[in-house]
Amino acid sequence: MADVIVNPSVSVNSISASSLRNIYTLRQTNWPGGQTIVVFVLPDNHPAHETFTKEKLGLYPYRLRQIWDRLSYSGMASAPIEVKDENELRARVRATPGAIGYITKDASKDTRHDGIKTLTLE
Repeated sequence: MADVIVNPSVSVNSISASSLRNIYTLRQTNWPGGQTIVVFVLPDNHPAHETFTKEKLGLYPYRLRQIWDRLSYSGMASAPIEVKDENELRARVRATPGAIGYITKDASKDTRHDGIKTLTLE
């Protein structure tokens, strides 16, 4: 299981599965209210990334990568920012207004979770 985390500056407290998928497939680039969304992801082969993409987005990691590559090569969007592990992902989401990311449920109980907000899935 994965938790969706955001920077505290993000005004929403919950997100629909379709909005989450639109954000991660780079179709939705702004939060309600106009704040730019900054997407952080783990490497394609990271267990938390595989779990998140399959459970929350209904996509395989390689398929998500194809979407990002196609959009970034065509100049229509920038690929998400890839970080090396969940600790870095947490730190970057905490430090970046408008940021979104995901961590394993076990990691969300960690004290380093302070300063980030967990979204409820609708």
